[in-house]
Amino acid sequence: MADTSMYQGSLTALVTPMHTDGRIDFDASTKLIERQIEAGTTALIPAGTTGESPTLSHEEHGRVVAHCVETANGRVRVMAGAGSNSTSEAVIMAKHAHSVGADSLLVVVPYYNKPSQEGLYRHFMTIADATPLPMFLYCIPGRSVVDISVATMARLGEHPNIVGTKDATANMSRPIAVRRAVDKPFNQLSGDDNTVLSFLAAGGDGCIGVTSNVVPHLCADMHLAWQEGRIEDAIAIQDHLTPLHDAMFMESNPGPVKYAMSRLGLCNATLRLPLVEPQEETRRVIDAALRSLELLD
Repeated sequence: MADTSMYQGSLTALVTPMHTDGRIDFDASTKLIERQIEAGTTALIPAGTTGESPTLSHEEHGRVVAHCVETANGRVRVMAGAGSNSTSEAVIMAKHAHSVGADSLLVVVPYYNKPSQEGLYRHFMTIADATPLPMFLYCIPGRSVVDISVATMARLGEHPNIVGTKDATANMSRPIAVRRAVDKPFNQLSGDDNTVLSFLAAGGDGCIGVTSNVVPHLCADMHLAWQEGRIEDAIAIQDHLTPLHDAMFMESNPGPVKYAMSRLGLCNATLRLPLVEPQEETRRVIDAALRSLELLD
């Protein structure tokens, strides 16, 4: 089994850069991965929902994960997106991630289907049984409608391969409830950039962020300050980042973050339909946030 020690600090849910015609830009992806590693990001998450996984073909999804593993080359761990609202499809993604050397899996709650808690339990258990990789449960009810209850989380935690969660509920009592309910060390990662420090204060371990695509060094520095007990420094960085955090979620992710990255010359702002580039007012707010960080003139 891959290393199951805790993930901590700033992890990045990678965008999937694309050419203007919609083809995946692997050259840009390589540069983004190198930038992340150099900045102190502790793990990379390719082909998640920030990576537009719902509009990637199966072949593209596999190539994105394999490319990330190859480029990272063991310097940081790779948590491969393997989520789907079809259990059999998620199993295929999980097995592929294992075959190309990913370190762990991130599996989102099935969207649209609205499964019951029993359905969620069977879904995640089936995927966890499919490979020896450590698996993280991704809760984001704003996108999936359904959430994993704490009681179901406790049941799922009995599986040796289910080792943690990405929590995008913005419920700051949740890490406490999960810690009390799950009968083993359980790696809790925030999925909400705006509430990271509150999540850490409630016992969380790190954050799988979107903003860190844009400013990986600042996000990594904030986590390092927290870990070293420099709480005032961490709060100061958080406050500095808040306008950018807010701007990143004015419209559906990853539209704003890809636009911000395009303004910094990191990749194109290209998205696949039905997502489109942010509206003019959102672009103005993003530009202002980048200027507040002295990233734009």
